[in-house]
Amino acid sequence: MRLPPRGDYDALYRDFSWTIPEDFNIGRAISDDWAAREPDRVCLEHFSPDGNHLSMTYGMLAERSSAFANALVSMGIKRGDRVALLLPQSFETVIAHAAIYKMGAIALPLALLFGVEALEYRLKSAGAAVVVTNRFGLERIAKIRQHLPELRAVVSVDGGEEGALSFAALLAAHSARFTVVPTDPRDPALMIFTSGTTGPPKGALHGHQVVAGHLPGIQFAHEGYPQPGDKMWTPSDWAWAGGLLNALLPSLVLGVPVVSSPAQKFDAGMAYRIMAEMKVRNGFIPPTALRLLKSVADPRAKYDLVLRTIGSAGEALGAETFEWVKRTLGIKVNEFYGQTECNFVLSSNAALGVSRPGAIGRAVPGHRVSIVDNDGRPLPSGEAGQIAVARPDPVMFLGYWNDSEATKRKFAGDWLLTGDLGREDDDGYVTFLGRDDDVITSSGYRIGPSEIEDCLLGHPAVQLAAVVGKPDPVRTEIVKAYVVPAPGIEPSDTLAAEIASWVKMRLSMHEYPREVTFVPELPLTTTGKVIRRVLRERAAAEFGWRDI
Repeated sequence: MRLPPRGDYDALYRDFSWTIPEDFNIGRAISDDWAAREPDRVCLEHFSPDGNHLSMTYGMLAERSSAFANALVSMGIKRGDRVALLLPQSFETVIAHAAIYKMGAIALPLALLFGVEALEYRLKSAGAAVVVTNRFGLERIAKIRQHLPELRAVVSVDGGEEGALSFAALLAAHSARFTVVPTDPRDPALMIFTSGTTGPPKGALHGHQVVAGHLPGIQFAHEGYPQPGDKMWTPSDWAWAGGLLNALLPSLVLGVPVVSSPAQKFDAGMAYRIMAEMKVRNGFIPPTALRLLKSVADPRAKYDLVLRTIGSAGEALGAETFEWVKRTLGIKVNEFYGQTECNFVLSSNAALGVSRPGAIGRAVPGHRVSIVDNDGRPLPSGEAGQIAVARPDPVMFLGYWNDSEATKRKFAGDWLLTGDLGREDDDGYVTFLGRDDDVITSSGYRIGPSEIEDCLLGHPAVQLAAVVGKPDPVRTEIVKAYVVPAPGIEPSDTLAAEIASWVKMRLSMHEYPREVTFVPELPLTTTGKVIRRVLRERAAAEFGWRDI
């Protein structure tokens, strides 16, 4: 299922057809298949700050994942059981993923950043039978273990401790040979909880087909991926759909080495160092991370970068960030779009000429995407509505875990409603306007936050920005901006007025922020998305409103 690196988009889209094998298993596809052909081929590299970088081959991954699959079976874990992974980017994380899929269980990736309440909610909701974690995660699990009656075992990659089994000891004690269970493409394989930007997180259940479904997207966004020498890195946590499905798993299927790096708060200097030292050619870098990279001046003069492609998704990239990357790094960012329930369905591809600043791109070959109303009726070009994806589609979730009603509400006929607002032009380019929940109603206007945020980012004093609606007795809502100032910038009322005027002059009189509040940081999900719900609640609780 390889897309050509160049050619005509319209012909490519028209002629594409899915060819997913009837017996498709993610674990076999990311390890055993390559190990049988090229056991010494490098599949993983780990960046160490001390310079002692590590690597792993497909042969090693196949053997170690088979040993862990045997260990899970010995614990009584069976097909369909949920095995949670509370781990950072690491070799052990990939070994565990492959093992879970090979023996027919369901992987439940969880971010180490989660607090104990968030962990308890997800582990209890999913009915996790095993948790694989490290010493940091063990401390959190210990606080909630008594509230998790279905949890049978905890495995630590940092060695056996009280109440935990040693990951390394389990591998050593079990055979490195394992017969992968037969799995249909729609057999459950992976559960990822939604990021919770608009309500309680829900477990989106995916079949083995989800990784096969991502292959056209990653090849499209990374322009003929893989090319000789390609190597993938993402700062995104592998516990969410972006890091796992936009980078790690499809890259391993395609034989591209993936670079892992220690868990840390995003640091622009370290990110450049990782990309330079590890000779990263392909990056999945979300918009927030790209904006933070601006803090390093003239990076190409300081770092020996060999980047070929950058893909970005998770929130609106915006024309300002697009142009900065093009000007500074010499690369056109290929923005793409999806969500936990149905990912990587729209994308740009500069090599094919499918690239337009401010737009996500066009439908990825193999996916049918449209702008529809709330009843699932396609809308004319230029009209705003919900971004929707037609079923069946291999990247589409099987349903929400134990919530059939929420699953039904996600669809209007055969259209999956994303809840995201967009607009499609006559050429098929889709512009992201924001979540339906994020739309601001002011003086009769419906205003999406993304365009305003992009405009704010063009101001030299702004590093990050988020826009929400604040209740107003006259206008229903006013546009309010929360701004993280750029390094070295001192907030002031004068600067706030200047920033508001910046938007007023560049967009329109009804879209500019009537209030600007400076904050040290924005509330973000573990995926790097702004949690506007938190900001809306904060704005609603404020008093003493004033116009700028």
